[in-house]
Amino acid sequence: MDPRYDQLADILVNYSVAVKPGENLLIAMGEPEAMPLVSATYRAGIRAGANVEVAFSSTEFQYDLLKYGSDEQISVTPAVTKWGVEWADAWIGLSAVKNPYALAGLPAERRARRSAVLTQLAFYRVEQTRWVGTRVPTEAFAQSASMPYREAVDFFFNATIQDWPAVSARWDRACDVFQAHDQVRLVGRDTDLTFATGGRTYVQCRGENNIPDGEFFTAPVETSVEGHIKFDFPGLYQGQPIDGIRLTFKEGRVVQATSETAQDVLEQLLNVDAGVRYVGEFGVGWNYGIDRFVYETLFDEKMGGTIHLALGQAYKTNNGVNESAIHWDIVKDLRTQGEIYLDGEKALENGKFLV
Repeated sequence: MDPRYDQLADILVNYSVAVKPGENLLIAMGEPEAMPLVSATYRAGIRAGANVEVAFSSTEFQYDLLKYGSDEQISVTPAVTKWGVEWADAWIGLSAVKNPYALAGLPAERRARRSAVLTQLAFYRVEQTRWVGTRVPTEAFAQSASMPYREAVDFFFNATIQDWPAVSARWDRACDVFQAHDQVRLVGRDTDLTFATGGRTYVQCRGENNIPDGEFFTAPVETSVEGHIKFDFPGLYQGQPIDGIRLTFKEGRVVQATSETAQDVLEQLLNVDAGVRYVGEFGVGWNYGIDRFVYETLFDEKMGGTIHLALGQAYKTNNGVNESAIHWDIVKDLRTQGEIYLDGEKALENGKFLV
C-alpha cells in the first residue's frame, strides 16, 4: 500500500482530531474505495490508544432509499448514525466518489428532502464531536478532474499531506485584515455584490476539520447582501453539476436565480425552506496548491484566489444565525477577473492578496 496513506492517517488522528488514549473514535467510511485510508486510519487510532469503530455507508443505499422509500422513510433521521455521533469523542469521515452521477436521475425534490436530514445530522455532529473529513481519490475522482488516476492520487496527497499549523499561520494576517473590516464588496465577471460582516467572526482553517484545508470564512449579516453574482464554476449538488448559476439578492434574500443547465434543480433547492435563500457563509480560499477545479467542493472551495458562498445554514462559530436544512457551497473564480474590497479598500485582485 502507498505509504502516504499512513502519513495522512497520522495527520488525521494525531493532529486534526488529536485522539487521546481511552477516547472513542468513529470512522465513517463512504464506499469500499475508501478502504486504503480507512485501514491506515484504523491502525493509527488503535496505536493512539482509542476505541475505534467503523461505520459504512454508500450511495447505493441512498439510491435505493430515494428510489423505493416513502416520503416518511426519506425524512427519518438515521438513529444508529446519530447514536454513533453521541458515542464518539472524535469522528473522521473518509468518503470516496464511486460514481458522481449515482443519484442524478432521481427526483430533485426527494434528494433535497434527504439532503436536509443529513445536513442537520452533520451540524449535530459538528457540535458533538471533534471531527475531520476528507475525500479519497478514485478513478471517478480522476475522471471528473480530467486527470490520469496516478496524477489524481499525487494531486490528492500534495493537497493533504502538509504541515498544517505552519501553512495556515502564513495566512493569519489576511484573515485578521478581513476581520478588522465591516463591509465586503465582490466585483468580477457579471458580479457586483456587497454585504456586511460587522459583529461576525472570521474563522481561520488549519486542517483541523477538513483535509485538505486552506480558507478563512465568516457568516455575512443575513439581510445585508445586495447585488448579483455569476459563478464561473458549477455548483455541485449530490454529484450533479449545476452550471452557469446567477443569483440576485435584495435585502439578503435571493430574489432571482438562474442556471444554464439545471433550472429545475436550482429552483427546488431554493424552495426547501426560507433560510436557504440567504447566505450562511462567505469563504476565501488560500490554498494555491489546489490549482484547478476538480468537481469536489472539499478541494475546490480551498483553491487560492477563489471565494465561495454557501446558501442556507450558518455556523455558530461565526456568530451566524441563519437557519436552514441546507448548506450549499458554490465557488467563484477571481483569479483572472475579480476583486475584493474591504470598506472600499482593495484587498484582492485577480486572485492575489494585497494585504
